[in-house]
Amino acid sequence: MAETTAETLLDRMVAEFQVSAADIPAISRASDNGTNGEGPVGESEASVLKWVAQEYFVPFNPLDDIRPEKDLLALFPARILLKEELLPLRRENGRVEVATCRLFSTTGLDGLKTVTGLRLQPVLAPREAIQRELKKWLGVGADTLGTLGEEASFQVVEDENDENTNLDEAAEDASIIRFVNQILRDAIELRASDIHLEPFENELRIRYRIDGVLQEVPVPPQIKRFQPAIVSRVKILSHLNIAEKRLPQDGRIKIRLDDAEVDIRVSVIPMLHGEAVVLRLLRQNATLRGMGQLGMDPRDLASFQRVLALPHGIILVTGPTGSGKTSTLYTALNAINDAVRKIITIEDPIEYQLRGINQIQVSEKSGLTFARGLRAILRHDPDVLLIGEIRDRETAQIAVQASLTGHLVLSTLHTNDAPGALTRLVDMGVEPYLVASSLEAVLAQRLVRVLCSQCRAIDTSSTAHALKQQLGFAPETVLYKSVGCRECRNTGYHGRRGIFEWMNSTQSIRRLMLRNASSGEIREAARRGGVRMLAEDGWRLVREGITTPEEVLRVTKDQAAEDAADAAAEIVATSGAPTS
Repeated sequence: MAETTAETLLDRMVAEFQVSAADIPAISRASDNGTNGEGPVGESEASVLKWVAQEYFVPFNPLDDIRPEKDLLALFPARILLKEELLPLRRENGRVEVATCRLFSTTGLDGLKTVTGLRLQPVLAPREAIQRELKKWLGVGADTLGTLGEEASFQVVEDENDENTNLDEAAEDASIIRFVNQILRDAIELRASDIHLEPFENELRIRYRIDGVLQEVPVPPQIKRFQPAIVSRVKILSHLNIAEKRLPQDGRIKIRLDDAEVDIRVSVIPMLHGEAVVLRLLRQNATLRGMGQLGMDPRDLASFQRVLALPHGIILVTGPTGSGKTSTLYTALNAINDAVRKIITIEDPIEYQLRGINQIQVSEKSGLTFARGLRAILRHDPDVLLIGEIRDRETAQIAVQASLTGHLVLSTLHTNDAPGALTRLVDMGVEPYLVASSLEAVLAQRLVRVLCSQCRAIDTSSTAHALKQQLGFAPETVLYKSVGCRECRNTGYHGRRGIFEWMNSTQSIRRLMLRNASSGEIREAARRGGVRMLAEDGWRLVREGITTPEEVLRVTKDQAAEDAADAAAEIVATSGAPTS
């Protein structure tokens, strides 16, 4: 929040409200409250506005919890609302209430009356609150698209057979460029991992994936008109063919924002109502945490560090897309990166750049596949290999052979749990005896959302009590629930933490692999050997007040902790509580 002196604020208020400074006691009180004349703009301004509202019999609204009508907002030009800092709130007795921070500066209100012909009733509100709610409800880029609508020289023609269609010029329009830049900046600032541009019959929907969950972004109603130009601008940035609208295309964009580089992977696919775009944001300068900051249980962390010190073998990290597998592997590589080992990685894409590590980017177009790159890497005398993903039989077999010839191999697989990784390698065509002799450990993981520290609340419901009994928690254990506030965008969560399932290749598990046992048999043997399954590790975070039972159930499978997870899910379901 910006700060200013009380005197500067007073000067602005005197000019705008046309009253004597002596008539506004709120400023002097703000100066005497221990801030020495300094304080947040919102707090001082709110006190002054309350005084003005009382003196001139005008309503005051702090805009803490409002939900303007979308149909009402659509009646007003977004450009005027943003420029004049005006926010339509609701219809009341034939008038439209409009929030403003400048009661006697009537230029904006007069302009709205002229354009809409509506009767307007001013309501005083703090400037910062108005700006916040305008962005929230009008959407990203509302001011930019507002100017586009007034430019007669700009026209988007969607008929593919029209020879006069010129999307090159439309996509290079300054307003379209600013709008796409605003989307990228907004997503990066909100910690989004993906941006989805989805065309429908009457709208272009924009969503960000934040903390693993898609959240819709409010956008101006007229954005649908500029859909072809927006998609074309993304294509130009990612060096794709803007004339091709019938086939999927993949590209990449590299941008710099505030000294941070972001690599953006772009996927464009034709849909029923136009081309859909997904942009995956990869922060190149992301800071890697230490091994101790992964959040693993101390026993599992010690086992992880032990196998990283081995001279050869395979370590697999499994989980679905977006579960943090690559970050975990890079944290491990960073821990063992020293002057006496040669570490080479082959990835698609390269998500982190580490000093002292040789990194290879897979390029299917040029013929550099995982398998071909691996064969070349083995001639470079490496000690440690990181394979971005084992996707096929050839890559799996080369990885196994590399581990058997004295290399430590780290890689990822897409399986639901740790035992499933063993049977997946066999399904790919690797002989069971090779899997048994080369695989040292498997780490399965998921990411659960962390409760927002600003709004989390103690859950005293009967559901929470039943869950504690079912999961064997101590009676004094405190369970928390998500609430939602401005800081967490009303989701109740902010950030994510990992839950883990660590399985060493013990002698009993190796024997099961040699006789080609099922993943269910291997899972039961692992549990008898003391392996903590994913959901069981999730309950650890629930006990610590880091996340909620609903969040653990959302990301884990019943097989991870069958009895406890089944019973907990039933309790949550019968209580009517949300599971995500």
